[in-house]
Amino acid sequence: MLAAVRATVATLWSSPEAVRPVDRPALGRLADIPRWVSGMDTDQQVSDCVLSQLLLGERVLVEEVRSDGWARVVAVEQPAAKLDPRGYPGWLPVGQLAAARQAEGAVVVDATTTALRDRPDGGVVLAGVMLGTRLSPAGAAERGWLPLHVPGHDSPLWAPERDLAPLPADPPTAAQVLGVARRLHDVVYVWGGVSTYGIDCSGLVHLAWRRFGVRLPRDADDQARATTPLALGEERPGDLYFFARPGRGVHHIGFVSAYPGARRQMLHACYTRRRVIDEPLAGDRADTLVAVHRVSDGRVSALGAD
Repeated sequence: MLAAVRATVATLWSSPEAVRPVDRPALGRLADIPRWVSGMDTDQQVSDCVLSQLLLGERVLVEEVRSDGWARVVAVEQPAAKLDPRGYPGWLPVGQLAAARQAEGAVVVDATTTALRDRPDGGVVLAGVMLGTRLSPAGAAERGWLPLHVPGHDSPLWAPERDLAPLPADPPTAAQVLGVARRLHDVVYVWGGVSTYGIDCSGLVHLAWRRFGVRLPRDADDQARATTPLALGEERPGDLYFFARPGRGVHHIGFVSAYPGARRQMLHACYTRRRVIDEPLAGDRADTLVAVHRVSDGRVSALGAD
């Protein structure tokens, strides 16, 4: 059964049993992600019980529904070839799902966050709708507000047109994608995060490309396999740096944020600093740099531009 996320941000869990007391704010029907993130300490922010996050309207394949209110799903819009060729597998609260529409995604949220209202300039129904959220118009704009089909709501909800953008017909440039990623500078690091409230290294790359309708894989090692290698020194801003230790797979990714010079520069969600930062590569980071890749125009269509 195909379903869609009705929460502004739904967290994908490794199992219902792995959920901790601190995670309670993320489990409600609409999920209070700011409260969840602010309630965790720095160790709790990097627990591997969190696999990923899904945005409002994102589709999942429901494989099992348990009597305790949990659903085992496959997130079909987050490629994860090593785990499941259909998408990223995990668990969601059933209350965060609704019936899926067949055609979602003609517009995308371009603001860092926006709110959906019951009428133009009316009462807020859904707050904290994320950058990169894709929804479909439900009619013509009125006075600068656009009606949208939203999972779990029979009547359209309204968003400010200024906070939306049409999904582009042509692939974005690397510079455009980097520009979106830069807007998340200083966002808190959360393992598995894919939101402007908390994000991890591969989530930052996934979300920045998602803003332009390009469906990059969710995890760094899959992102490496899905992109085109370059020779070190050929990189330009918006390309991707990959990191690994000898004999081990890719464990980290970041955006090239400047042309290479005396030191390479990278924008990334940093595990040790627990923030999205822009910094020169030095020390262990420089020592573990193993590759630079590009999302080329030819690969975009293969990756699934929506």
